[in-house]
Amino acid sequence: MRIVVTTPTGNVGSRVLRLLVQAGVRPVALLRDPGRLPPDLAGLVDAVPADQTDRDAVLRATAGADRLYWVNPPAPFGADPMAQHHACATVVAEAVREHGIRGTVFQSSVGAELRTGAGDIDGLAATELALDGTGAPVLHLRCGYFTSNLLLSAEEMAAGTLQTPWPVDHPLPWVDPRDIGDVAAARLLGPAWDGRIVQAVHGPQDLTFEQVAELLTELRGHPVVAGHIPDADFRAALAAAGLGAPEVDAIAGMSAGLTGGFVPEQSRDATSTTPTTLRSWAAEHLRP
Repeated sequence: MRIVVTTPTGNVGSRVLRLLVQAGVRPVALLRDPGRLPPDLAGLVDAVPADQTDRDAVLRATAGADRLYWVNPPAPFGADPMAQHHACATVVAEAVREHGIRGTVFQSSVGAELRTGAGDIDGLAATELALDGTGAPVLHLRCGYFTSNLLLSAEEMAAGTLQTPWPVDHPLPWVDPRDIGDVAAARLLGPAWDGRIVQAVHGPQDLTFEQVAELLTELRGHPVVAGHIPDADFRAALAAAGLGAPEVDAIAGMSAGLTGGFVPEQSRDATSTTPTTLRSWAAEHLRP
């Protein structure tokens, strides 16, 4: 089986790539710089240099593919995130059509079901629609809030705060990226399917930022207090950091669009619940 993996050095993609190798598959790793792959995988994967917005490069890399794991990579700093998403959507849809790929696993997000009004997630929604339009078998993994996002707040947590644009009492499905990789690899290696499937990956439980701060207080041995950043202040801080208006809208739009009564289309059940708790993830990655 020929399986192509995009973003193979990312938090999820690296897990997918390694699991495929351990399953006896020689996957194709599509990435800009093959030199970034782990040295121990040399000779076990076929690394293909390609930018995912480069139509010709992606078509070459996906020729003969039976399955495809696709993630829209983040836009370069200063670029329009939505333009990046739409470019990726166009390329992946053409690759699926051109090569008749019979199973694409797309890493999407909770909130893509809204289609509009959720910032950067709108770009994932557009990619879902582009893949749906191919008529080929596609599985959209709508993932929850990555536990690894907390790594961006390491300095804040050391100072005793956890600032967020999300209401601190708003529950979110926290998920370990490695668990997403487990689900993606299982579907890539699993039986064929027909048509469109949506599967959520919600982690083991929904938690508010207040609950997360309490957990971090226990693990780190000093108080960590969750604080809400109003949307206007959050946007101003992003702009002050040098982000352009499209980037600010993409980032701030996610928290603004997914509060106020939003309920994920996919409920929590046996297919959407994954095992790694935030406590166990944080004990590994955030304990001082």
